[in-house]
Amino acid sequence: MFRSRSVGKLLPVLRTCERGPASVADRGAPERPPWRTALAGPLVAVVTLVAALLATRAAGVPLRDPDGVAGRRLLWVVLLVVMLVALDVVVRAARRTGRLRASRDALASVRRERWNWHRGVVVGSALVSFYVSYLAYRNLKSVVPLLRPGDLFDSQLADFERGLFGADPATLLHSLLGVGVQTHVLSVAYLLYLSFVPISLALAMVFSRDLRGGLFYATALSMNWPLGAASYLLVPAVGPVYATPGNFAELPASGASSLQGVLLDKRLDFLHDPVAEGAAQSIAAFASVHVSMIFTAAVAAHMLGLGRRLRIGLWILLALTIVATIYLGWHYVVDDVAGVLIGLAALALARVLTGFEPRPPKRAHEGQAGAMATREQSAVRAGA
Repeated sequence: MFRSRSVGKLLPVLRTCERGPASVADRGAPERPPWRTALAGPLVAVVTLVAALLATRAAGVPLRDPDGVAGRRLLWVVLLVVMLVALDVVVRAARRTGRLRASRDALASVRRERWNWHRGVVVGSALVSFYVSYLAYRNLKSVVPLLRPGDLFDSQLADFERGLFGADPATLLHSLLGVGVQTHVLSVAYLLYLSFVPISLALAMVFSRDLRGGLFYATALSMNWPLGAASYLLVPAVGPVYATPGNFAELPASGASSLQGVLLDKRLDFLHDPVAEGAAQSIAAFASVHVSMIFTAAVAAHMLGLGRRLRIGLWILLALTIVATIYLGWHYVVDDVAGVLIGLAALALARVLTGFEPRPPKRAHEGQAGAMATREQSAVRAGA
C-alpha cells in the first residue's frame, strides 16, 4: 500500500487524541457504562425541571425557553457532536490501517465498534439532560425577583468586602491593573465561558477514553445549575456593576459591558411585565456559576487523568475568569468563593450519582502491567 510521508508525520498527532493503553476501537466494542452512570444526568434534569415548574407556578409566569436554550443551543451542540464523532471515526480508522485515507470498510468497522446504538443513546440522553437542566436553571434564575421581591443583599456583600479589603475589590483591581486594553482582555476571558461549556461537554462525550468519565463530567456540569439557582434564591443580589455603576464608569466599552446593558434592559422589561411573551431576566450575582463551572472542569480534568497542559490551561482560565468577574463588576469576591464551593459540591454529588471512581492513568497502566505479568507467571507455572 502507498504511504506518503505526510501520513507518517500525521499519525503521531492523531495518536494524541487517545491517551493511555490500546485504543478502544482496536480492542473492540467500548464497555457499556452502568445504568446508574447513564441515568444520573437525566435524574438531575428531572429534579431541576420539577423545581422550575414549581417556582414558575408560584411566581405566576409560564415556563419559557429563553434565548433558545432547548432549541437552537441544543441543536448547535448536537451538530458539533456529530462532527466530532465523524472525526473520531476517521482518526481511529487511520490509526488502525496506518493510512491517512482509510477504506470505507475500515471506517464502517470502527463506526460499528465505537459508536453502536447504545453509546449513541447514552450520549444523546446526556446532552438533552444537560440542556433540560440548563433550561430549568434559566427559569429558576428568572423568577428570583418575583419570589423574593425587594430582597437584595448587595449592600451587605459590599460592606463586608470593604471591611475585609479596606475598599471595593473592583476599585483596587482597577488601580492595580489599570483600565484600557486590560478591560478587553478580561472581557474576552469572561465571555469565553459561553463557548467553553458546550464545547467541553461535546469533547468529553466524544473523546473520553471511558464513557463513564464523560458522563461523570456531564453530570457534574449539570449539577451546577440547580445548586447555582438555589444560591440565587438564598442570597438575591444583582452584582457591583448594577448596585454601584459609578465604580465602573471609567472602564472602556467592551463585549462584557454591552452584555451587561442588554441584561439590564431585559430585567427591567421583565419586572415591568413578567407575563409578556418571551419576558425573562438573567441577572444574579451570588454565587458565580461562571466560576463554579470552570472550577468543575479544572478539577474534573485531574480526576479524568487528562494532559498536564490542558489542566494548567484550565486553571489559568479559572484565574482569569475570577479576576474578570470582579474587575468588570459581575460579582463580589464572596460570589466567586461560593462558586468554588458549588463546584466542589457538584463534583461530589456527581461522583455519588454516577458511581464514578477516578483512576490516574499511571496507576491504570501499572495495574494492567501487573495483571499481564501475573497472567504470564501463571502460564509459566502451568507449563512447568
